[in-house]
Formats: sequence, structure tokens, C-alpha cells
Amino acid sequence: MTAVTRSASPSVAVVRGALAGLAGGVVFGVMMGMTGLLPLVGMLVGLQNATVGFVVHMVISAIIGAIYGGIVVRFPQTVGTAVVAGAVNGVAWWVLGALILMPLLLGMSEMILVVGQMQLMSLVGHLVYGVVTGLAFLWLVQRG
Repeated sequence: MTAVTRSASPSVAVVRGALAGLAGGVVFGVMMGMTGLLPLVGMLVGLQNATVGFVVHMVISAIIGAIYGGIVVRFPQTVGTAVVAGAVNGVAWWVLGALILMPLLLGMSEMILVVGQMQLMSLVGHLVYGVVTGLAFLWLVQRG
């Protein structure tokens, strides 16, 4: 498959990225719901509740997707780029979000950069999020 080289304005790329991030966020959110982690995300806004956690997760997913779209639009839009850039995005946000910001914001500084079973499950979720976001972004670009 050849690369899609349509040039989109930065604002269009950011909107497409946010939409793609929502797609990745739904998949990752379902995974988090199945493992009981959504109430922990809700704690970021002071409410240990799965529904609140899902809403917070989706807002974060859209923001991260928008950042992704703003960056990745500069690269050739191929399936390979979508998968690799998506996976890199997922790993980057796993380190920044799950290993640094989440513990810091939840007052669990002793957990910063700690990698155990829960963090490895989170890595899988972030990888899935990243790849789904990358492929959804590619699909949106191809649709024009």
C-alpha cells in the first residue's frame, strides 16, 4: 500500500487525532473496566467511581490523541507508520502517565517508576490504545 500524502492543516490533524484517541480510549477503557482499574482513574478528580473514571480516561485519551495527530501527520501515512508510531505513543504515555503522573497525582510517590504486574498490564493497555489510535488516525486520513 502506498503512503497517503494528503496534506492536512494542523488543526484538522489535531481533530482527527482526538477522534482517533477516542477510538483507542474506548478499547483501552473496556480493558480497564474488565480489570477494575477505572475507579483509580476517577481518583484523579477525587471520585473513586468507574463511570467517572471512564469519563476522565476518555478526556485524557482525546487529548493524547490530539497530540499524536499533531505530530504524526508529518510522517507518511501507512499501516506501518500507524502501528509503529502508535506503539511508540502508547509506550511513551505509559511511562509518563502510568509510571510517573498517575502515582504522583494520587499521592503515591513511592510508586513512581515502579514496574510490577499491574504496571505491565497497563503497558499492554497503552500499547493497544496506541496502535488502535494510530490505525484509527490512518483511517480518518484516508477518508479525507
